[in-house]
Amino acid sequence: MLQYGHLIERLLQGQFICQISDDNAFRHLQNEEVREQLDTYLRPLNRRLASNAEQSVWFLAWLEVTPKVREELSSQLATTMNSLLPLLEWFALVQETLGLDATPVAGDIIQAPEFVLRSQDNPSLRERVARLASDKFFASTSDDLALQIKQIFNRLMQHGYLQQPHTDRQNYRVTGKIDYLLDLVRFIRDEERLAFEEPEHTQQGLEI
Repeated sequence: MLQYGHLIERLLQGQFICQISDDNAFRHLQNEEVREQLDTYLRPLNRRLASNAEQSVWFLAWLEVTPKVREELSSQLATTMNSLLPLLEWFALVQETLGLDATPVAGDIIQAPEFVLRSQDNPSLRERVARLASDKFFASTSDDLALQIKQIFNRLMQHGYLQQPHTDRQNYRVTGKIDYLLDLVRFIRDEERLAFEEPEHTQQGLEI
């Protein structure tokens, strides 16, 4: 399994693998034989490979939900719920600010300078960005619009929703983890019956 050591390490760190975040690893995961080998390796760790229905993003799930695992899952769910609304608001804000037909999807490029330019002369957008940036998920303490947006983009990269292909350019590519986020939205809406406003892409662009 040495040839897949890096992939296993990333998965065990809780990372999500898609064509955007790691094309080579994603290509390996498209091979059923490789997936079987990885599952065999992961079984003693009580972990298994999982994906969304479209297999556009891969991650690890627990094989058996023990009491200890259930406690950890409860903690993770609480953290996820606290970040869910800010994330949905951000992608809806991107759609509105940049004049997109729908919220961004995996592979889309978001240009931070353009976002700043379109927001700076719009008091309503500036207020929404400031309010969102101060959310504990994004945790910005700045009053400067550009710094607020920079902090938001940095946090989205830290959590695997964006990738910066070139460090010298403020262009960010949306990763396949957004597919996982939208699946989570569907699950909460259908199973948990929790009410929140979903972005237009979730409501109209997907079969929910």
